[in-house]
Amino acid sequence: MNVRSWLHWPRTLFARLTVILFIGLASAQALSFWLTMTERDQSMTNVMMGYIEREVVSSVALLDHLPASERAQWLPRLARRSYDFILGPGVSGGTLDAQLSARVAQSISEGIGTRYPLTVNAVPGDRERLQVHLRLSDGSPLTIDLRPMPSTPLSRWLPLGLILQLVVLLACCWLAVRVATRPLHELAAAADGLGPDLKAFRLPTDGPSEVARAARAFNSMQDRISMYMTERMQILAAISHDLQTPITRMRLRVEVMDDEAESVKLRQDLQEIEALVKEGVTYARTLHGATEVPCRIDPDALFDSLVCDYVDAGQDVCLQGRFGMPLTTRPQALRRIVGNLVDNALKFSGVAEINVAASSDGKATVTVLDRGPGIPEQSLEAVFQPFYRIETSRNRNTGGTGLGLAIARQLALAMDATLSLHNRAGGGLEARLMLKTMH
Repeated sequence: MNVRSWLHWPRTLFARLTVILFIGLASAQALSFWLTMTERDQSMTNVMMGYIEREVVSSVALLDHLPASERAQWLPRLARRSYDFILGPGVSGGTLDAQLSARVAQSISEGIGTRYPLTVNAVPGDRERLQVHLRLSDGSPLTIDLRPMPSTPLSRWLPLGLILQLVVLLACCWLAVRVATRPLHELAAAADGLGPDLKAFRLPTDGPSEVARAARAFNSMQDRISMYMTERMQILAAISHDLQTPITRMRLRVEVMDDEAESVKLRQDLQEIEALVKEGVTYARTLHGATEVPCRIDPDALFDSLVCDYVDAGQDVCLQGRFGMPLTTRPQALRRIVGNLVDNALKFSGVAEINVAASSDGKATVTVLDRGPGIPEQSLEAVFQPFYRIETSRNRNTGGTGLGLAIARQLALAMDATLSLHNRAGGGLEARLMLKTMH
């Protein structure tokens, strides 16, 4: 398991930048807080050392000059938060092992050690507690019981202030990353919207220079792609138009041929050439973009009409299910897609079944079923490529042009729909069209 998977690294650039910035700034804030608190404690310790030295020297001198009977009355007045005085030998203990206690003992020794011989020991059981033992001028024992404060107590509002700082820091990180990555999101949305119709919205060219440059490059790319697609369609249309004249002449010559058998073969060849030219132009138009405007239709009426056309032509086609609600789509494109799928089903099995259904989440499903030979699993996606044929025998009945499914897929993409093929249990093929928007 690598480090990235262990850390569960976010997948989006927005989340990654937010995490990096927040961790970096929060770490810098924590380091700054630690340095401030350390310097604060050191300063307070130095101040406390000088304060203890002055106060203890004054207090010991006062007790030394007071009569022995009055000393006990002054002890509460001379006591402080970090030390007090005991008229007695105090508690014996070991040597000092705490750094702060050693500094306090050194400070006191420098203040009164030259006049009053003293001893210092740590109080057993307490890490930061020590006692200084000395004798006054009259020989009375005096003990200074010290409890050095390792640091200055924090104010109650400080933790709340730190939490508020982190919240503001997180909000600023989120806003900064949001502003920085928004152009990337818009670029990705524009790229996703650049479908077969080449009608993705143009990106604004304002903002930072890097963003404006990327937007201009993307807009220029859209223009170039649109120009190339237009040129390709124009070339195919021109070829199709120019081929009509020789095809017509060849038909006329076939009609006057004496050999009937050869005439029939040539007539079939001409029909295939003409069908291939028409399908090529249709495919080019679907790539260039659908000019049909989506409108609100009754899908049940459309499919009833489609099936009736096939039945009137003597084809075995049936319809199962109903939408039961209007649909906003491109009706001619939808009719062309389903027609191509039904034609394939009839070509390979002689029978086609259309099933339609609407789901509660606003989506519609159209499936075309047959009991033909099906398609090898490895070719289920490849058959959507132009001129791809599984039928390699060039049979006049089943060979086809290899463009029917490619046209259906391109029209489905232009409609923001999904077209896929699946082999059926028991043999046959299922063509499934998923329409995303129902109204």
